[in-house]
Amino acid sequence: MADLPHFDRKMSDAEGLMWRLEKDPHLSSTFANVTVLDRRPDFDQLLRRLERATYAIPRLRQRVQPAPVNLTSPLWVEDPNFDLRYHVRHVSLPKPGTMRQLLDHASLLAGDAFDRTRPLWQFTVVDGLRGGKSALIQKMHHTIVDGEGGVQLSLQFLDFERDAPELPPLDPDLIAAAEEKAAAEAVPVDLLRELLIGGLRVPVTLLKQVKDLLADPTGIPEAGSSAADTVRGVLHQLGETDGARSPLWTARSLQRQMEVLRVPFDAARQAAKRLDGTLNMSEPMEDLATCLGINLVPGRNPFHKANWEKYAWPSRRSLSAWFLDLLRRVDQLASWSSSLVTPVSLWLPGIFNPMAVLTAIMQVTARATGLPLDKMAVDTHVTTMLAAEEAKDFPEHGLYVHG
Repeated sequence: MADLPHFDRKMSDAEGLMWRLEKDPHLSSTFANVTVLDRRPDFDQLLRRLERATYAIPRLRQRVQPAPVNLTSPLWVEDPNFDLRYHVRHVSLPKPGTMRQLLDHASLLAGDAFDRTRPLWQFTVVDGLRGGKSALIQKMHHTIVDGEGGVQLSLQFLDFERDAPELPPLDPDLIAAAEEKAAAEAVPVDLLRELLIGGLRVPVTLLKQVKDLLADPTGIPEAGSSAADTVRGVLHQLGETDGARSPLWTARSLQRQMEVLRVPFDAARQAAKRLDGTLNMSEPMEDLATCLGINLVPGRNPFHKANWEKYAWPSRRSLSAWFLDLLRRVDQLASWSSSLVTPVSLWLPGIFNPMAVLTAIMQVTARATGLPLDKMAVDTHVTTMLAAEEAKDFPEHGLYVHG
């Protein structure tokens, strides 16, 4: 398994702005998504998958550490009291279990502010829907995930087929290294030093002038150039507002209500074009959604504009089996490239160009035996071993392969 992904420890300016503005509940950056499931999920399995996800996506185990007096962007630090069951909850609707009851419950969850001393996410499994159905309410803060990050997170707990096998466990050494790093980052002296260093980059006198000018903008002409320029920029940004173009979005309030709407894609796209905008659901994305729904590798239909197949290996498998193959291929290549040691037994179908491996075996054998390469040939022998793990040592010539 390759190293776990790296995330910046310091919030970006945009993330820091969203974090600070949320002190006003009218400017919340929390969003929620409701996924309806056709049957009750295995809650214990979901917990295992999300436990794995918190290591694959470290931001899920991190909380926000604000800077002193907000002089610099906040930092992401490991939460030493992280409790998965606090973030993953399980409830049931009272009868009759209608969609209206589900949406009302989701609206209440989305409207509740996050505990700002904990990681900013929460999943709730809701049982009791009519027809034996359940739902998953995913509540996230925009500072920890965007659209692309949401897809990456979804791949950690959503499957492309019913009763799919569980994902392989993460390398225990990587988990131990992540926990050791989390313990090291929890040292308060180092944390305070980094926060103060960031804050001291802003002159205190400039901050005082800006504060005074925002309180009384009539003093801008006599103010120093730096402070005046800063205040003018702030006032300009505050003055750039665009009138609401929809009767549904005319004012902000603290009320939240979720609804389910169906809109024709072509009509919505034309409306967006007239308003000089675009839809997130482009035609390739619509093709992708279709493929996900019918368990088909994108691109196998020649009329689709979303095409994964042309960048991959030849295969006729369904999307679910194809994706599991992809994960195994990545794991084998990542392990091989990190150790730089050829596996004792190589999963040959997991190599993107198997013929290149066979050619390399002939080249290595030719050098070892002093025979000309054009006299070499591949000879296959079937062993009595039933599993790749039974191969403990390299053969005298050639290579063990399986698959």
